[in-house]
Amino acid sequence: QVQLVQSGGGLVQPGGTLRVSCVASGLALDNFDMAWYRQAPGKERELVASISRNGASTTYADSVRGRFTIFRDDILNWVALQMNSLKPEDTAVYYCKAFNLTNIYWGQGTQVTVSS
Repeated sequence: QVQLVQSGGGLVQPGGTLRVSCVASGLALDNFDMAWYRQAPGKERELVASISRNGASTTYADSVRGRFTIFRDDILNWVALQMNSLKPEDTAVYYCKAFNLTNIYWGQGTQVTVSS
């Protein structure tokens, strides 16, 4: 059974740091590009960051560039999103996604709340 199991997230004050992680089982992540999305209440799901299959290329939404970092470890079959200098507008449910030409898989979602 293919699963992307997320962990991390939680509640943090503005300016704080969090990491969300995603571990895969039942599939080898080195065959997939990876991405993190988020969805805030009442808003559509948006792309936050992506990383290519070999890790050589990353992309970021303008709103998080310079604050968030996506990275992967294909030996551990794991991808993570390091989030620094968090803002209240970063509050959302965060989802990891594994995708290639033939398959797409999503994690279960992790709540990140930035509030004082």
